[in-house]
Amino acid sequence: MKHKIISDLESLLGRDKVISDPTIISLYSREPSGLTSNALAVVFPENTRDVSRLISYAYRSDIKIYPQGSTTALSGSAIPSADGVVISFERMNRILNVSILDSTIDVEPGVRLGDLNIELTRYGYMFPIDPGSVSITTVGGAINSGAGGLRGARYGTMRDWVLGLTIVLPDEQGSVLRIGCKTTKCRQGYDLVRLIVGSEGTLAIVTEATLKITPLPESTVTALAFFPTLEDFFEAFRDIKSSRVQPMIMEFMDYETTILAKEASNVDINVEGHMFLVSIDCNVEAINRVESWIKDIMAKHNATRIYAAKSLEEAESRGLFTLRRSLFPAQVAMGSKLYPGRRIIVYLEDIAVPPSKLLEAITRIREVSKSMGIKVSIGGHVGDGNLHPSTAFPIDDEQAKRRVAEWHNEIGKIALELGGTVSSEHGIGVLKKELLKLEMEKLGSEKALYLMREIKRAFDPKGILNPGKVV
Repeated sequence: MKHKIISDLESLLGRDKVISDPTIISLYSREPSGLTSNALAVVFPENTRDVSRLISYAYRSDIKIYPQGSTTALSGSAIPSADGVVISFERMNRILNVSILDSTIDVEPGVRLGDLNIELTRYGYMFPIDPGSVSITTVGGAINSGAGGLRGARYGTMRDWVLGLTIVLPDEQGSVLRIGCKTTKCRQGYDLVRLIVGSEGTLAIVTEATLKITPLPESTVTALAFFPTLEDFFEAFRDIKSSRVQPMIMEFMDYETTILAKEASNVDINVEGHMFLVSIDCNVEAINRVESWIKDIMAKHNATRIYAAKSLEEAESRGLFTLRRSLFPAQVAMGSKLYPGRRIIVYLEDIAVPPSKLLEAITRIREVSKSMGIKVSIGGHVGDGNLHPSTAFPIDDEQAKRRVAEWHNEIGKIALELGGTVSSEHGIGVLKKELLKLEMEKLGSEKALYLMREIKRAFDPKGILNPGKVV
């Protein structure tokens, strides 16, 4: 059966677009969450027609399909099954059109966000969604996961920046649909675009996207400060967040994590407490006023040291963003220190709470982690209440794995008890399916899961697209 499927795929798409070598396939069957599998084959379509033909064949042959970007997912959403076929969009990586007048860009799903912004910089524009893996994250992956990032405090998530999509439906024809518009005002009945964004490749395959773009800020003031207590950090955060100013970036790392980040990055910054990073867009005339305003608030709440920069270029050159971007390396370093010489998995959580509940959330996460004997590292995009507590465990330690699974559930419960959510930007995948059920139950909305399953059946009656994920 396997050989027939591979032969059929090669006849359908061409031998150069199909890989069946198990060694290469293994590279497309893992993600940073630590989950792994092995697919039947990996295919590399080059256009919408290739995708349509593939999906039509998969539908008629009952073959599972797993769309994939750069496999930076952290919830198991990109993991295939042994009898499934991975679609890699590496070759569908073209920027199709840039319209400054319309403030839009048309792209294929394999375009990397980093490359997208390199192109847009030529026009004085940017695409503001920037997850931690922005240099390699693809547009398609960001759409499927509903990605956010550092600039979420001001610019939101992918759902706020996708205007239109070309999608392929999992039916006998591999039907190609264009949904959404190229205009910011667009009422086409039910909003199918926002339904597809964040659906983790379970409803349709995205082959083109029309995205909104925005001018690069005229100027940006950045301040990096350290606070002796969590309460001091939160008071500074509350004053800035409650003001009429809307920061572009508001990032936090606790003291222990910041120390590890400094060691991982070797940046020339003195770490003297919990880290708080703020960036604010402004016009040139306001630079000095904005800088003074931020520094005054931070000093008022006992900041032990404040570093400030009056442009993004200066902030980059002085390493003000380097500490925050070293969050994941810091978490890896924590695991290596806990379990020297052993292969480890870094388990990165992704919850959100109302910003007013951040202090309570961080405090409770630290308390429950200590009570369970879990070494925790905490950072996050606090401007929108998004926290990423993490821990690590040896890949071969089943007892540690079970303990971390229990901790994972406790962290989700804390988020729900504070009016938050168990998944903010990393998706549901397979790791958060049970917590999603718990969230719906807590809201008294169990029927929402039924509606989600009915939507899945309406789009994908045979269940061939990324099965086992989300619901």
